[in-house]
Amino acid sequence: MLKKVIVTGGGGFLGFAVIKYIQKEFKNAEIVSISRNFYQKLEKKGVKQIEADISKQDDIKESFFEKIDLVFHIAAKAGVWGDYDDYYAINFLGTKYIADICFKKNIPLVYTSSPSVVFSGEDMEGVDESVSYPENPEKREKPEKREKPEKAKKFLSHYSKTKALAEQYILKLCKEGLRAIILRPHLIWGPLDNHLVPKILKRSDKLFKIKNRRNLVDTIYIDNAAYGHILSAKKIIQDRSSSGKIYFLSQDEPIYVFDMIDGILKAGGKDRVKKEAPYFLVYFAAFLIEKIYKLFRIKKEPLITRFIVKELSSSHWFDISRAKKDLGYTPLVSTKKGLEELKNHLQKGKF
Repeated sequence: MLKKVIVTGGGGFLGFAVIKYIQKEFKNAEIVSISRNFYQKLEKKGVKQIEADISKQDDIKESFFEKIDLVFHIAAKAGVWGDYDDYYAINFLGTKYIADICFKKNIPLVYTSSPSVVFSGEDMEGVDESVSYPENPEKREKPEKREKPEKAKKFLSHYSKTKALAEQYILKLCKEGLRAIILRPHLIWGPLDNHLVPKILKRSDKLFKIKNRRNLVDTIYIDNAAYGHILSAKKIIQDRSSSGKIYFLSQDEPIYVFDMIDGILKAGGKDRVKKEAPYFLVYFAAFLIEKIYKLFRIKKEPLITRFIVKELSSSHWFDISRAKKDLGYTPLVSTKKGLEELKNHLQKGKF
């Protein structure tokens, strides 16, 4: 079905997992990875590598896309700290350049987004893809004053806002003829994770539970996230009517947030989180820390931010019925099994 595919960010955590699944499902497919760096692990897999910065339009040449059957656009700037312009350049402009070429050349696109595009810090329990963005991503002006002001919902990070902008742009192109599916995998983790798992393990002695909060979250194991991408590729190639669809992907196993964190800590040989602190105190501390970091222009991500506090103190799990029905998605690996796999990996002394 697929003879030649592009994976942006193929050297990253999710990108590499998707490449392994492409090789498993489409054994003879030629894979091209577009990343800023060269990766030995991709060379060992026989993947052709193009070193390019997707945020620079001159780097993304149309010639890269000759005879390409499908593009997985996974590359992004993640995290909760940094300059807006950096997030905008990679997450929005980079996506725009990729999507424009796919549109021009009629190449199907599977775009990796995030549930954070609809998260405003309030509980989200079992919501589906019809949930709206907390605000219009393109809106920059301040809202008009009202007689009875309401607390405005808004994006909580540059990452979520710029990913929402990218989603909107892709949806706009879909109305004009682009074939694309948008995926929102939630909190990806597992062996080789270079973001969530190492952050939890490195900060294990500094973690606090939010007192009196028993909020549920759902996550996704890396193999399940990659599998969802393969199913989406098959869908967008076979069914043009699937273009413009958005899908949440998860374990479909909501779990108390600190039970999940404790599971990751246990897999890494660490003690569970025992300390507790009230929400208002942790949130205020995060506020002060952010102010200090901004005042002194500290680039390193703070130990705690208001976004992280909101994530740890609110429920965020999603109805994945659409992915089950349309894509035939069912998690391949349970959370319990995934934690066992993570433990086996971490016991080898690797993140």
